Amino acid sequence: MNAIVDLGAGRRLSGFLDSPVVGMLPWIVFSVLVGPGRFEFVVVVSLALALLVLVVDRLRRPGRSVKILEVCEVAFFAALAIVGLFASAGTLRWLETYSRELSNFTLVAIAFVSIAVREPFTVQYARERVDRSLWNTRGFLHTNYVITAVWGLAFLVAGVAGLIGDLVLDQPDNIWTHWVIQIGAIILALRFTKWYPPVVRERSHGGKPSRGSPTSVGALFVPFAGYLVPVGIVVLAFGSGPTWLGIALIVLGALLVRVFRLDANGERATEPRRDAE
Repeated sequence: MNAIVDLGAGRRLSGFLDSPVVGMLPWIVFSVLVGPGRFEFVVVVSLALALLVLVVDRLRRPGRSVKILEVCEVAFFAALAIVGLFASAGTLRWLETYSRELSNFTLVAIAFVSIAVREPFTVQYARERVDRSLWNTRGFLHTNYVITAVWGLAFLVAGVAGLIGDLVLDQPDNIWTHWVIQIGAIILALRFTKWYPPVVRERSHGGKPSRGSPTSVGALFVPFAGYLVPVGIVVLAFGSGPTWLGIALIVLGALLVRVFRLDANGERATEPRRDAE
């Protein structure tokens, strides 16, 4: 039994390491954590994480292709680290304020340029998880174009939100524009990456996402609905909005999680039946 559990855990870990989500980690860490007074520390952490991803990828499967995302993130964070090392006080303040948006828009560019040259960056990860016979099939390519575009849009939302906080509100640490919205966009992209491939496979066999299926719309939005609850708690704890808003987010999040789980599991919201005594 323990061997079966270990095998299952190993497969899940291997699947995670082969996912484009791993390549996103340095960008996600940087986007979420960087801010005034944290630039040097966060850029070093992100660069170290980017190098770790690259090295682990090479060690796990020697000879595999170098991925676009891995090369770009190492180059990007290395350049930021070098610039930050020699930057003047004014340049460092600029980086502390706008490097988050710079990283977000850089990833947006990587996503849509890779689509434009017909090599969406997620396809390099996907090829290592499926048989070679599927690499040029319409469903496989379509799936990767869509997932890459969703990641590009998620970081576009994050970048625009950050610019609003920095340029419009002049609040580099605004909790809504620099954390709530950006983390929410990333959560949706993370979930979509896992949810969408089974949807395509189901459609290729003549089916469609339906209630009671892991490919239902409810299954897609369960994590985002759950995210509303801690956001509401943060609003109440830090006074980031009116009290009624914090309470409303907690209640709404809990209700939506219930509704979406019912949709994903195909359950009916009925009272449990009691056996006759």
